[in-house]
Amino acid sequence: MTKKLARISFTILAALIFLAACKKTSMQANGYASTQFGNTATVKMSNGWWVNISLPGLGNLTPTPVFFSTYNTAANSPDSMWLDDLGNGYVFKCVAAVNYPALTFSATNSINIYDSAETVNILNGKVLPKAGHSRAGNITDSLYMQAIFSDDLTDTFTIAGTARTGFDEDDY
Repeated sequence: MTKKLARISFTILAALIFLAACKKTSMQANGYASTQFGNTATVKMSNGWWVNISLPGLGNLTPTPVFFSTYNTAANSPDSMWLDDLGNGYVFKCVAAVNYPALTFSATNSINIYDSAETVNILNGKVLPKAGHSRAGNITDSLYMQAIFSDDLTDTFTIAGTARTGFDEDDY
């Protein structure tokens, strides 16, 4: 009987030790940043967009909207993000300064990663929540900015469009 009682006691003790070892600890307590998983610092401004690129007097330079992307930098801070036309427009990718509470962004002489000899100025950049309608009429966010490139200082390009919804009927 004492051997049986010793085995039961040992089993209960081992189970308690095992359960105590499975205790969750916060990432912050272990020295990691307290960023909420699944979101980036610019989550409300980061998206894929269907945009038109236009010039005053010429109208749209793209026959149909082209895909454009905004996303956080590697630093994942709320004060900057990437603007990337993915080679679909003027062929530029640059970092813009962000005012996250206002959902606005701008850039002054930001290096064009696709052409390092060129810089980009971004003016009046903004994300407008639920201010746009997708191709199929779904309400979605809107993106607007003006861009001036160092190799063409006389033209101010307007880049504007709506957020990609993920619905097939909204893709171009």
